[in-house]
Formats: sequence, C-alpha cells, structure tokens
Amino acid sequence: MTVKTSKIADAATAQIKTIAEEGFANAQKGFAQAQASAQENLNKGMKSAEELVTFSQGNLEAVVKAAQIWATGLQELSRQMLSTVQASAEEGMANVKALASVKSVKEAGDLQANFAKAALDKTVAGTQKISTDFYRLAEEAAAPITARVQMAVEKANTFRA
Repeated sequence: MTVKTSKIADAATAQIKTIAEEGFANAQKGFAQAQASAQENLNKGMKSAEELVTFSQGNLEAVVKAAQIWATGLQELSRQMLSTVQASAEEGMANVKALASVKSVKEAGDLQANFAKAALDKTVAGTQKISTDFYRLAEEAAAPITARVQMAVEKANTFRA
C-alpha cells in the first residue's frame, strides 16, 4: 500500500505541478497581454495629447494672426479717417477764404450751398468707403479663427465616424 500510495501521491504531485505550471504560464500570458494593451493605450493617449497640444498651438497662432490683421487694419482705417478730417478742414479753410472775398450775399449763399453739397457728398462717400473697409477688415481678421473652427469641426467629425 505504501508503494501504491506513493505512486498516487507522485501522480497527484505531477498533476498539481502540471496544473500549476499551466496556470503560471496562463497568468504570464495574461499579464503580458494586459501589459501590451496598457502600453498600446498609453501610446494612444500620448499621441492624442500631442495632437491636442499641436492643435492648441495652432489655435493660439490663429488668434495672434487675427489680432495682427485687426491691429494693422485699424491703423489703416485711422489713417484714412485722419486724412478725411484733414481734407475737410483744408476745404473748410478754403471756403472761409473764398467767403471773405465775396462781393454779394447771393455769391456767399451760392458758395456756401456748393460747399455744403460737396461736403455732404464727400461725407457719404467716405462713410461708405470706411464701412466697406471695416467690413473687409472684420472678414480678414476672422479668417484665421474661422479656418481653425472649420478644422476642429472636421476633426470632431472624424472621431464620430
């Protein structure tokens, strides 16, 4: 019986050893798969973080570009308005000089009416030009930001697909 018991014990030990080795091998395989999956997810996360940083940098560059366009455009509009004001002042002085040399009230009235009509026409034309230029400036300044928004929408749509 001892020999038989010893054989049974040896068989059981061998079987337990085989089961333990298979379990250990399966555990190692599962751990390796989990580690590979974790590494893959980490790499995806790093790639996403890099893309986010790059995209954010592009957004900041677009805002800076828009601000530069806006500032430059406002300077130009200010120059236009200053030029218009200076021209109006010069025309007003010329009108005052002309009024000083009139010989009759009718001549003064005609001169003043012509001056008022010319001033009104120039004011309307100047206002239209400045309005058009301001609208164009707003479009130009918004263009870099609009392009980034479109890019963000396109990128968001690729994530949905």
